Order: sequence, then C-alpha cells, then structure tokens
Amino acid sequence: MFAYFKGILASKKEGSIIVETGGVGYLINYPAGLMDALPGRGEDVTVYTYTSVSQDAVALYGFPTEDDLDLFKILISVSGVGPKAGMALLSVLRPAELRAAIVSGDTKKLSKAKGVSDKTAQRIIVDLKNKDEIKAGLEGDVNNLLSADGSTDIKEGTAAYDALDALQMLGYGKRESEKALNAVLSKAGENASSDELLKAALKKLL
Repeated sequence: MFAYFKGILASKKEGSIIVETGGVGYLINYPAGLMDALPGRGEDVTVYTYTSVSQDAVALYGFPTEDDLDLFKILISVSGVGPKAGMALLSVLRPAELRAAIVSGDTKKLSKAKGVSDKTAQRIIVDLKNKDEIKAGLEGDVNNLLSADGSTDIKEGTAAYDALDALQMLGYGKRESEKALNAVLSKAGENASSDELLKAALKKLL
C-alpha cells in the first residue's frame, strides 16, 4: 500500500516513530535495533514501509533501508512468524547479526527475540538458511566490513576497552563501536575516562 514515507521525524521512542508528511502524522512501528539509523527529531527522514492489514487494524512497519525491509519480508514469509515477531527479531539483532545467526544455525540467538520460541527459531533457520537472499546479504555484510576504513585494535584494560564493552551492552555491534571510539580517541586524548569516551562515541552513533 505505502512503499515509503518521506517527511519530518516528529517523534521517536522505543518501538515506534511518527513521520509527519502533508500535515498528517503517521504512526509507524520501528525496530529498536535500527533506531540509530534515524536522524534527530524535526529532521527530514525517509522510512521504507510494510503495511499489515488484519481484521482488527491496519499497521505500518518501517525500516531505514529497502534492504532492511526486504529482510523483514523474508522473515515473515516463514510460517508462524508474523510482523510482531519479525520486528522483535530486528529489535534485538542488527540485520548483519540476524543473517549470520540464520546461516550459522544459532537458535539461541534468534530465540532472544520476544515471541520467538526455540521451535520457531529452528523453523526460521530451516526455511531461510539456504535462501539466496540471505546468503547474498551475508556476503554483502562481510564485504562491507572488509572495505570499511581501518581502525586500530582497542586494548583490554584501557578506558577505551571499558567504553567498548559498555557500547556492546547497549546493543551496538563491536565493529561499529570500535569505529566510533577510534573516531573520538584522537580528540579525547589518552587520559580520557571511559565515561567521557562513551558519551563521545554515543554522539557519533546516535
């Protein structure tokens, strides 16, 4: 029904956003794990959407890129996986992590998502593990990591290492956290505390 919405990001909170376009605010369900791809409130935004129509309601599900939307559509093509489960998976796992979990058969990681049981996780793996779209996406994830600008290793026991650990606990991937920290380390200096580095890195990621 709606391919995408382009307008002003009027509101964002965990699980949903409101995009204002043409004087109308559209409530769109949005994965918590992809919130970092959004701009700030009041800024221009483009959200790619899937429209779910049921007897009870019409609901919109939004994503930052067409690739994320395609992954969501692939997930809900699996029997027993509805839009809510698809959103739950993308809320706890980044797309790259999700594809890797499917291909590697990691049911434990998939079942972390609310509403996704071990049995459902197994079904997702069986149905999608060998799908060309999943394997192609995973290859793209690897290529993106290999082509990303290099970053120095963050040594254990340093303030930067503690900040890296905190970022991962907040749900950010190791690679993106390392890149953000390396970007701020040169300005922050060697004597910066883990809290200072964490706050500076979060500004880069948000």
